[in-house]
Amino acid sequence: MNAPHFSTKERILDAAEELFARNGFAGASLRELTAAAKVNLAAVNYHYGSKDNLVNEVFRRRLDELNSERLATLEEVLAKPSHKLEDLLAAFIRPALSLSIDKPGGATFVRVLARAYAEHNERLRKFLSDNYGQALKAFAAALGACLPHLDKEELYWRIDIIAGALTYAMADFGVIKRRASMSEQTYRERAAEHLIRFAAAGLRAE
Repeated sequence: MNAPHFSTKERILDAAEELFARNGFAGASLRELTAAAKVNLAAVNYHYGSKDNLVNEVFRRRLDELNSERLATLEEVLAKPSHKLEDLLAAFIRPALSLSIDKPGGATFVRVLARAYAEHNERLRKFLSDNYGQALKAFAAALGACLPHLDKEELYWRIDIIAGALTYAMADFGVIKRRASMSEQTYRERAAEHLIRFAAAGLRAE
């Protein structure tokens, strides 16, 4: 009995995620992908059409859910008249840190995301900007309302730096490693607290 289509698609995405994390987007071949996913090239072409579309879907699978969670949390924060800058930052930072631990394959995807920052792939950058730029603009507008001393260019510079620091924290590149006695959840919470405090200070600086 054949596996349902969604199983094949998920297997291809899982294998692609692993390969992109390890070898980068240009370095991962379709031959390696079909071997890892245990499918033939026709299945990849049937479900995704091209390698570029496959790259897009690897990101879409994770980022659609992440952005929905971020925007829903942002809406909850904005509904409270007494919200603070730290509340807005928490809505941006905590769901992303949760992705790296709570979701199956999340840690692998974080390495793929780091690749997207490191590799100069204009087509991929355009895809991410076109599909997820609106969420960033929503956060920028909310943060800007709390930071009237910053002009738009300065605000975006600082948000960009915060996003980079967040990706670094998600990928666990840092020198501070989790002790064996500390749970991943506690470690993530510590990372979120430090990053929120650091980001708030950076945003408030004159």
